[in-house]
Amino acid sequence: MTRDSLRGSLADTIARRPVVLDGGLATLLERHGHDLSSDLWSARLLRDDPDAIGAAHREFFAAGAEVAITASYQVSFQGFASEGVERGEVERLLRRSVAVAAEARDDTAPGGWVAASVGPYGAVLADGSEYRGDYDLDVAGLRAFHRPRLDVLASTVGDGADVLAVETVPCLAEVEAVLAELDGTGVPAWLSLSAAGGRTRAGEPLEDAFAMAADVAEVLAVGVNCTTPSDAGAAVPLAGRHGAVVVYPNSGQGWNAVTREWEGRSAFDAADVAAWVEGGGRLVGGCCRVSPEDVSALRDALAARP
Repeated sequence: MTRDSLRGSLADTIARRPVVLDGGLATLLERHGHDLSSDLWSARLLRDDPDAIGAAHREFFAAGAEVAITASYQVSFQGFASEGVERGEVERLLRRSVAVAAEARDDTAPGGWVAASVGPYGAVLADGSEYRGDYDLDVAGLRAFHRPRLDVLASTVGDGADVLAVETVPCLAEVEAVLAELDGTGVPAWLSLSAAGGRTRAGEPLEDAFAMAADVAEVLAVGVNCTTPSDAGAAVPLAGRHGAVVVYPNSGQGWNAVTREWEGRSAFDAADVAAWVEGGGRLVGGCCRVSPEDVSALRDALAARP
């Protein structure tokens, strides 16, 4: 049996059962002593220490994750240009993010999958605007921003990656932009928003975003990530009205930009997975500050379900 046949289609698998995603890649790298304080965040390690990223992917797979989300979230032509990196090198780094995750999968969890991360425009700005949605670009501008990176990452699907993870999207304008770029490509993707109180970070009805994706055949799941566990739980039933749900909240802790420290206690609770699955959750995991230990607990909670 080949590795591809062992892995099978992610879309077919989530039609049968929930699949476990990984946790917070960047915060695991920080826990291991890596400095991610630059505007490039974990993307810097793709250039400077890709083995560290591969080790983190392996750690999540060993903990029970079935999907590795690549370190391409913060990679963009604009962001690396500010560091003097040429366009061709950025393309190589995008492809490297997939190759590193695929190698970790094949070594550690050959039945697993790789999701190529497509971060929002706000991630490139490195000013927290993916949690506000107050962009200076319209839909046309956002399409132009996303197109070249999407083209590169889409070309890796079937050649290392299995799906695109369009994630942490904060506003309907960016939802419209990425859906327009995905529509008709035949490349599978999930669409995940950052949200609060049943609304996008820009204050729009969250369900409007999910409804917009319903007519795009490439989208295999919609949902939320990098929001508090309680907000994630509230969003799941809204997303579940439109099909399979992807849900991977952060720990619920706050980041103090002055002290550069996380504050508060984690609110991530693997027991929440039962309600997520009841609401349609099929891709379930964690985001920032969700550890391999949390992923193991989530896997066990799934296994304990009837």
